[in-house]
Amino acid sequence: MILETERLYLRELNQGDFDALCRMLKDPEVMYAYEGAFSDGEAHAWLDRQIRRYRMWGFGLWAVIEKETGALIGQCGLTMQPWRDTEVLEIGYLLCRAYWRRGYAAEAAEACRQYAFETLGAGEVCSIIRDTNTASQRVALRIGMERRDSWTKRYRGVDMPHYRYVVRRDREETP
Repeated sequence: MILETERLYLRELNQGDFDALCRMLKDPEVMYAYEGAFSDGEAHAWLDRQIRRYRMWGFGLWAVIEKETGALIGQCGLTMQPWRDTEVLEIGYLLCRAYWRRGYAAEAAEACRQYAFETLGAGEVCSIIRDTNTASQRVALRIGMERRDSWTKRYRGVDMPHYRYVVRRDREETP
């Protein structure tokens, strides 16, 4: 286990999580910000990328497990992501549709924010969110982030405007 909250714990994803991960990645409603559901091949590549991130950085997107049921209900964690001419530390989150609107994304993202500051010693952390993804934007605001800037990323052959929401560690420490 990497992190624990009141209702969740986060752990590294592994190959045994593939079927549960596919419930998210193959759901067109969950994946609308990515221009649609993933194929099996894209889901395998996604999972393999997380496992490589654990080895490379010691973090990545982690499995979000609901304590009460033991079910894998999503993924949330920290990754290094390109933003303009640099790389930034990002909190990413994605939940199975059945667990939307219960506060789980904010609960997991808040724990990841604290981990970034307290464990990794990061000065700031952000979330990069597609302009049409208002639910994820609300999560970012809920955990204390502010919209800083925008950039259009190209993904799956589509130009996608994104906002970068940021919270700084020094903002955390002010009363």
